[in-house]
Amino acid sequence: MAARSYGQYCGVTTAVELIGERWALLIVRDLLVGPRRYTDLRLGLPRIPTNILSTRLKELQEGGVVRRVPLHNCGLVYELTPYGRSFEPIMLAIGRWGFQAMGDPREGDVVTPDSLTMALRTAFRADAATDAEYELHVGDVALRASVHGGALRVAQLAPPAPPVGGAAPAGDPDAVIVAGPGIRLLIGGELTPAEALAQDVVAVVRGEEAWLDSFATTFHIPALVAAR
Repeated sequence: MAARSYGQYCGVTTAVELIGERWALLIVRDLLVGPRRYTDLRLGLPRIPTNILSTRLKELQEGGVVRRVPLHNCGLVYELTPYGRSFEPIMLAIGRWGFQAMGDPREGDVVTPDSLTMALRTAFRADAATDAEYELHVGDVALRASVHGGALRVAQLAPPAPPVGGAAPAGDPDAVIVAGPGIRLLIGGELTPAEALAQDVVAVVRGEEAWLDSFATTFHIPALVAAR
């Protein structure tokens, strides 16, 4: 657990002491996608100092959130414990809450495969999902989002997935969608699919454009209250 103590006997305080230190929450976010080697975590968090990454991993292990285990053909990897994985619905709720205040990207902001994977999980609406295979490209990141029976599976296509990431589904996708950061306007309902296409926010480069309607229904974060 982090050395900092807030001196209060409270569940929220304990949670903040476990994952509230700088970068800790993003480490947990990336591990929710899957086990990662130390080098994978560094690549996924390009601005994190190596000493901070090592310190946070040690603290998360001491707090029972993360463990280090051997994995076949990968050496030692970091993965979430069952206690750590139980944080997922809270992480998704945090993502939905933060989505309301995202605005436009700042200079130097990047999209990583793990951050985009968690963004799709955050926006996924199982009750409204249409079975489909989507290939989504945002910058240098490409993902395969497979929706079947109200369940979502996301596989990394580019950059090449870490060896612990698993194989992508076989077969051709129903739609290949290319987008920039403005895809948040589609997911947030600020633009309809037709408007997003007309304004070049997104493009369907393979498959029928009608699949974008299904995508927007399947991945949607409704407005809560005005963030500002």
